[in-house]
Amino acid sequence: MTLPQGQNNAPAYQQVKDHILDRLLKGDWPEGARVPSENELTRSLGFSRMTVNRALRELTAEGWLTRTQGAGTFVAESRPQSAVLEIRNIADEIRERGHHYSSEIYFLRAENAGSVEAGLLGLEEGTEIFHSLILHFENEQPVQLEDRFVNPAAAPDYLSQNFRSITPYEYLMKAAPLSEAEHVIQAIQPDSETARLLSISPQAPCLLLKRRTWSGDKSVTYARLVHPGDRFQLWGRFSS
Repeated sequence: MTLPQGQNNAPAYQQVKDHILDRLLKGDWPEGARVPSENELTRSLGFSRMTVNRALRELTAEGWLTRTQGAGTFVAESRPQSAVLEIRNIADEIRERGHHYSSEIYFLRAENAGSVEAGLLGLEEGTEIFHSLILHFENEQPVQLEDRFVNPAAAPDYLSQNFRSITPYEYLMKAAPLSEAEHVIQAIQPDSETARLLSISPQAPCLLLKRRTWSGDKSVTYARLVHPGDRFQLWGRFSS
């Protein structure tokens, strides 16, 4: 068992997470399968047990794994999914409620895709992609942490946008008009950095919306949108 290449700059626990996610996305460990124990991963990957334990805990909190006392760690089964019918601009939603919208950009950069991001965007590992981390506020209170990976072939001017005056949604809908989208919604417990940015307790529940989009035959973006559970709700309406 070896770690994916190109991940050495990431923290050790993140390297372990990315390795496990890579195995899951490739189908090496199907739903319900038992994954190697902490001791087995510690020996095979060469990291400390504390590092491996953190990676497994975070993957469990994010819904990828389930852990049963005395039995081990298993690949989580797919959860029932509820459709969110529209993709809307969060700035518009906030303003429609008569509230003030603002945002804070933590980073906006180009980087080489790791195996996980490459797999989710349908690209080769090591391909240059764009990555942004933006916090969205409603009346000065954080309501969404947007962690987004973008395919430069679909949105080449992403890094040159002023995301203090427009949102990524606004630029992407013009640069790469939406033809297909995938949503996965989960209840999660935030990691310490996410809790800090959202100004919530690490024990506070959050809603995670994982979104992938396509424009024609091109993948456009993969985004993780985290919302404090007590400040946000997701809804949809449809008729048959």
